[in-house]
Amino acid sequence: MRYLVVLEGTAPATAPPAALMEGIMQLGEEAVRAGVMLDNAGLAPSATGALVTADADGVRITDGPFAESKEMISYALYDTRTKEEAVEWTRRFMALHHEHWPEWTGAARVLKIMGPEDFAPPAEPTS
Repeated sequence: MRYLVVLEGTAPATAPPAALMEGIMQLGEEAVRAGVMLDNAGLAPSATGALVTADADGVRITDGPFAESKEMISYALYDTRTKEEAVEWTRRFMALHHEHWPEWTGAARVLKIMGPEDFAPPAEPTS
């Protein structure tokens, strides 16, 4: 099952400690060796993005930045056997932040990417 993990956070005035960055690199390498991490990357600040919304009045485009206090700052794409496995990789990632940069605050959303297995098979045609 594939899971998308989206990291949101507010960065303190201090730069991330080198030990945190080293830990993140090691954890990423471990996830790749285990065959569960498919992709990951940092995201640019929302000021460089846009929000596209649709409702009964039509489609609107709003340029960033957005008013949310936390920015989406990175993502990881995992392919794991279970949700619990994806959550555990994410917990380890967040634990690195807690250990090495305790003044940082954030949250990670673990979202299942739906696949064919999540949909009922097509109905058999009736004659």
